[in-house]
Amino acid sequence: MSVIKGVKGVKDLLPEETPRWRFIEESARRWATRYGFHEIRIPIFEVTTLFARSIGASTDIVEKEMYTFPDRDGTSLTLRPEGTAGTVRAYIEHNRAAIPVPQKYFY
Repeated sequence: MSVIKGVKGVKDLLPEETPRWRFIEESARRWATRYGFHEIRIPIFEVTTLFARSIGASTDIVEKEMYTFPDRDGTSLTLRPEGTAGTVRAYIEHNRAAIPVPQKYFY
């Protein structure tokens, strides 16, 4: 029986490595907040039309480089390749424009 291995190009962070990563993440978070950035957490997937609209529906990125799948209702969902489109979507959806500027986010 062959051993199932992780996906090529992705790395498991084992317990002996996580303290170092946590230190880096917490340092980045401290610096960001010190300079007026606020953390935003967006879903790991979004409706595909968000990316098709922002990147272009027929680009190679949408067609070949994104993992897209249907949900139970048949809505096309895509794992987000990065956070800009989702952050802008959340900004608009939650009427963040009503809050005084500047608004700076990190994710």
